[in-house]
Parts: sequence; C-alpha cells; structure tokens
Amino acid sequence: MQKLKQQIQSLANKYLSETIEIRRHLHAYPELSFEEYNTSDYIVSKLKEYNIPYTQGIVKTGIVALIEGTKSAPSSEKAGVRCVALRADMDALPIMEANDVEYKSKNNGVMHACGHDVHTASLLGAAKILNELKSEFEGTIKIIFQPGEEKLPGGASLMIKEGVLENPHPQSIFGQHVFPSMEAGKVGFRSGMYMASTDEIYVTVKGKGGHAAMPKDYNSPLLIASQILLELNKIFMQSQNSLSFGEKRDEALPPTVLAFGKIIGNGATNVIPDEVKLEGTFRTMNETWRTEAHAKMKTIAEDIAKQMGGMCDFNIVSGYPFLVNDATTTERAIIAAENYLGKANVEKLEVRMTGEDFAFYSQKIPACFYRLGTENKSKNIISGIHTATFDIDEKSLEVGAGLMAWLAMNELSPLPPKGSFNFQIHS
Repeated sequence: MQKLKQQIQSLANKYLSETIEIRRHLHAYPELSFEEYNTSDYIVSKLKEYNIPYTQGIVKTGIVALIEGTKSAPSSEKAGVRCVALRADMDALPIMEANDVEYKSKNNGVMHACGHDVHTASLLGAAKILNELKSEFEGTIKIIFQPGEEKLPGGASLMIKEGVLENPHPQSIFGQHVFPSMEAGKVGFRSGMYMASTDEIYVTVKGKGGHAAMPKDYNSPLLIASQILLELNKIFMQSQNSLSFGEKRDEALPPTVLAFGKIIGNGATNVIPDEVKLEGTFRTMNETWRTEAHAKMKTIAEDIAKQMGGMCDFNIVSGYPFLVNDATTTERAIIAAENYLGKANVEKLEVRMTGEDFAFYSQKIPACFYRLGTENKSKNIISGIHTATFDIDEKSLEVGAGLMAWLAMNELSPLPPKGSFNFQIHS
C-alpha cells in the first residue's frame, strides 16, 4: 500500500494542472440545480477521454461511471469483492459573482459559490487516477456525478430512487466538500452525527386590512405575525435543557435551529395589508424531535393567530435528513487520510447545523462526508461559501483528487488499524 500511495500522490501532482483547468471551465459555466445539461455533457466528454464507461441521464443530468479493478484475487477471496462509491455534486447557486478572475462566471447571475466545481473536478481527477491504476485493485469503484444538491427534494434522493445504489450495491460511499475556513492542504473528519436535517417553513398569516388611521376597522396581520415570531423564538431558542412546551423533560434536546429570514407585508405607510407571509428554516438532529417540533410550531402559530382574531396557514416542507458519518467507515478514512497527508493535516470537525443532501446516502449505506481545506490567507482567499467572492486555493485540488482516490483504494484494501504502521509518515 505504501507504493500505491506514492503512485497516487505522484499522479495527483502530475494531473494537477488538468484538474485546475477542469475546475476553471466548470466555474466559468455554472448551471442551476437540475439544469446542469452542459455540465453533464462536459463531464461525459472527460469520461470518454479517460476511457471510463458511464451511464448518463439519471435524474436527467446525473452520471454514474464504473471503474472495474483488474487485479486478480485468490479464488478464496472472490466472494468478498467490494464496491465503493464516490460522489460529487455539480449544481451552482443564483449568485452574481464579484471575483475579478479569468475564470469568472460567464452565466449572468449564476455562480459556483458553494464549491461544487471543485467537487466535480476533484472526482474527475480521482477517476482518472483510479482508472490508470485499476490493475492495482480488485473490486468496483462507482463514480457518481449528482445534480440538484442545492434544491429540494435533493438530487441524492432522486438518484437513489432511480437505483444509483444498486447494480452494483456499494458497501460504502464518500463525499467531500470545500471548507473555506481550513487551510489548503488539510482535511477534516467527524464520526457520527455531523450535519442537521433541513426543513423549509412557509407561513401565511391572515388578518383584516384597512386604513392605518382607523385601527378599529382592521386587525393587523403584521402584529399577529410578530407575536408568532416572538413566541416561537422565545420557546425554541431558550436553553434546550428547559425546552418543554409545558411537558416535563429530563433530557436535553438535540441541537436545534429555528430561524425566519423573510417577511412580506405588502402594505404601505398608511395601508394595513390583509395578510403577511413568512419564510424560514428548521434544523435539528433527531427524527423523533423533528416530527414533534413540526407539530408544536404549527399549534403555537395557529393558536396565537386565533387568539388575536386572525388565521394562520403554517406549512412545513420536509427537506434533507440529518447526515451521520458511519463510525467504522470514518475511522478507516481518518487512518487513510493521516497516512496519505500526515497526521498534522487531518483535523477533527465540529457538528454543523448546515444541511447536505449527501445525508440521503448516509441514511442508506455506511457513509463518510469530509471537508477539504481551500483557504489561503496570504492570497486573501478567505471568503465563505454562498458569497459572491468565494474562491479557493487551487493547490487544494491536488489533495481533493488524490485523497479521494486513496480513500477508494483503501476501502477495497483497508490499511491496518492505528498504531500498527511500521514506516515513517511524511506530510
């Protein structure tokens, strides 16, 4: 495995300029969720160039490629031949890019501000490496290019419905995501619960409109909506140890976020509207509590509106589930990453209340979703994702492609447990 690691590292470095070129092309021509037609065709052109068989058109723009290892295994081991999956998302966001770079988005108002261009370029780089080294492993590596991560119901859920985890069935799956607050050259892992479920909330509060100077003639939905917001905030954002809704709870609740980011009351300085619309998000890490909280929020809002003489339509659109990293799979990945990059370059991640549709895979098979450092303070590459100035230190693509190839290889032929290495690790 030591020799194989060095081969992967050498190829990741050799192909870095090509991986950067791929990333820049994708960055310059971003496409929104479930509209990634040109992106899909570009990926296919690369797979053809690498002579990797593929199937296109899954959930319209999704692609699955298979790399079959050709290394012979003893007949006694044939029954244990494994399959591992690697996934990258490929959609962009409706953001106007503000970077002044040669690869700036040419599609007005659309930008790869979440790093999916990096994910796709890294996976193409890993695929090229793995295909070149397929005589070194026995088993199958399934390469998944997925549409629509940024938009409900999530491309992952739809690809699963169309059979992406079958024929062959992977024993594990890996995905990576850019991390702009981690130095390029580093990666981060967390075993167990990692990211939250994400639900969208759409509320319509109805009252009675009228002239602002005649308060007896109207019932302002703005006041009703304000009271609903204040009460929900008071209840959901207080100490989780005491969060009870009138019921006795001895245990602390899972991490929870309830936030409203949009309110529309289409009146005027002297016009009270008939209704107000609210939009928000609810996130947590426990399915039982998630269901219970949905019912509680709806009841609280409807009761307040009724008490104040109005009505409330409280609609919750269930989104992605929580993302859990399989402990055994993640432990193997941490060992492999430390071996590949050096222990100093592998960090432990904190729980995040952000969401990811990779969570759908993690609910089906053992999964590991990890972070790729992309920050370079000396080059002022520090902007966060979902911002108009997000960019990466492109040197991170060498780690992005190489480590993903190494993790796949390690799943097919696992490294020994921690503490059993008998050679020096160099970062």
